[in-house]
Amino acid sequence: MQEARELANDPSTDYSAAPLEDDIFEWHCTIRGPSGTEFEGGLYHLRILLPAEYPFRPPSLMLLTPNGRFELNTKICISFTNYHEELWQPSWGVRTAILGIQSFLPLKGQAAVGIGSIEYPAAERKRLAALSRQWVCPHCQQSNLELLPDPGTTAAADDASTETETVSRAKVPAAAALRASESSSTTPPTLEIVEQGTTSPSSESPRMDDTTTSSPAVDSAPPSAVAANVPTISRPPMLLDALIGIILTLVLALLFKRIL
Repeated sequence: MQEARELANDPSTDYSAAPLEDDIFEWHCTIRGPSGTEFEGGLYHLRILLPAEYPFRPPSLMLLTPNGRFELNTKICISFTNYHEELWQPSWGVRTAILGIQSFLPLKGQAAVGIGSIEYPAAERKRLAALSRQWVCPHCQQSNLELLPDPGTTAAADDASTETETVSRAKVPAAAALRASESSSTTPPTLEIVEQGTTSPSSESPRMDDTTTSSPAVDSAPPSAVAANVPTISRPPMLLDALIGIILTLVLALLFKRIL
């Protein structure tokens, strides 16, 4: 139901309302008593019954918590209920009915007269307001204070939850670091001797018998290192090669003439 989603997405500190899981035409609501009145501090639970033609017909309201202003489990006669369908506007909704019942609580005298209205002394209404906070709905199985917590209590609970989560996250890396420290302190260090061109065996490898002959080490030096150790022979320039060739030719020619 769209109206239920809107109320859930836009919560108020003055009321909470939702339809029953098994009947979307019956809502349960908890309202906060208006400040500056004898209902201040009180929390009141009520039923909201929607007709099948809703929103074209108005809902019916019944208070369940003792309050000293309206009779219990009795449909209340106010301008936006089923007693005055001619005044109802389809653009109104459950939120309008909730705000309306809150505004009607402190009315007195002729303005408070109507079906379901009662007139209790202010002192009695204040006493009922104090008791109303722990009143438990038989259907919801929760107290009014649980259904509509005080604003300061909710903020403090949220802050405490956030602080607890932050501390828990901070403890995780600290605990991990402590375990790593303990592990490193209890594990003996592994000594490795690395010779040029060879790799030492790990500490877990079986030890070789002293009488076993070891194979000659294989020089594993990279080709670049071997090439670096070979002396380089510089070649004479091409002009010098040609000159040496001419000299050798002349020498051979002279030797050949002497022999002849």
